[in-house]
Amino acid sequence: MVAGAPPPLARQARGAAARKLGRRAEVWAALWLMLKGYRILGFRLATPLGEIDLLAQRGRVLAVVEVKQRTTIEDALDAVTPTQRERLRRAAAHVSAHRASLRDLFVRLDLIALAPGRAPRHLPDAWPGGLGLGA
Repeated sequence: MVAGAPPPLARQARGAAARKLGRRAEVWAALWLMLKGYRILGFRLATPLGEIDLLAQRGRVLAVVEVKQRTTIEDALDAVTPTQRERLRRAAAHVSAHRASLRDLFVRLDLIALAPGRAPRHLPDAWPGGLGLGA
């Protein structure tokens, strides 16, 4: 064990708690989107190019949704790195190309930011440009 490092069991417990909190945030985000008229097509969708937290459709828009929960909405909004955005773009392109029913939809990257005691904040087209997918 490295000096000053937390015991492995404590680290595992923190990781399990973070995963549980993340799943709960994704459920809240899905409910929020459904209230706004979206149909949820998938949760934690694994692709060879990355994981999509939520896949949702409303009309001709396919929303690839990243969900972030932090202590403040502002921290959640800042939590998505350029590397994560690129991973989302690649995963969105993969899903759109490999599902016939989704090929003609306009693909958009959305963010839902959550913080304790605050309503979720949905940012449609949070990172515009760069996808070039859909009608």
